[in-house]
Amino acid sequence: MARNGEEEGDIESLQRVPSLPSSRPIRSKQSDPLLIVCKGFSLITCFVAIVCLVVNIISAINSFKTGSDIFNGIFRCYAVALAIFVVVAETEWGFIFKFWRVLEYWAGRGMLQIFVAVMTRAYPDISGKRKNVVLLQDVASYMLLSCGVVYVVSGVMCIGFLKRARQHKEISREQAVRDLEQLERRREELEQLLITHRT
Repeated sequence: MARNGEEEGDIESLQRVPSLPSSRPIRSKQSDPLLIVCKGFSLITCFVAIVCLVVNIISAINSFKTGSDIFNGIFRCYAVALAIFVVVAETEWGFIFKFWRVLEYWAGRGMLQIFVAVMTRAYPDISGKRKNVVLLQDVASYMLLSCGVVYVVSGVMCIGFLKRARQHKEISREQAVRDLEQLERRREELEQLLITHRT
C-alpha cells in the first residue's frame, strides 16, 4: 500500500516537472586537445623508457656473462629499476603518486627521466665489440633525455598543473553525464508508470 502511494507521488511529481534535457549533446563533445597531446607524449615517453630498460638489461647480462665489468652490471641493474619506475610513473597510477608526490609534478618526472637517460648513456663499450647495443643505447638515452627536458620545461611553464585541472574538469563532466543518464532512465521509468496508471 505504501509502495502504491509512493508511485502515485512520483507520477504526480512527474506531471509537474518538465522533461529533463537529454545528455547526448554533452556526450558528443570532443575530448580536450591538451589531454590528447599529453596522452600521446606520455605514450612516447613510456615507449622510450621501455627501450632504455631493454638496453640496460642486455648490457647487464653481457657484463655478468663475461665477468669483465661487474660494476657496470650492478650499475645497469639500478638503471633497470629506475627505468621501470619511469614507465610506471607514466601510467599515472595513483598508488605511485601516493608515496612519491614529486612524480605527480612534471618537473620531478622530467628530472627522473634525465637521470635514467644519463645512466643509460654511462659506461659505453669502449672496445667496440657490441656496436649495435651501443647505438641503441645512444639513441634511447638521447630520446629519453629529450623527453625529460620537455617535461621539465613544461613543468616550469605550469603545463602539468593545467593538464591536471582539465583532467579534473573532464572527470566532473563525465560524472555529470552519468548522473544525467540515471535521471533520464528514472524519468523513463516514471513515464511507463504513468502510462500504466492511466490505462
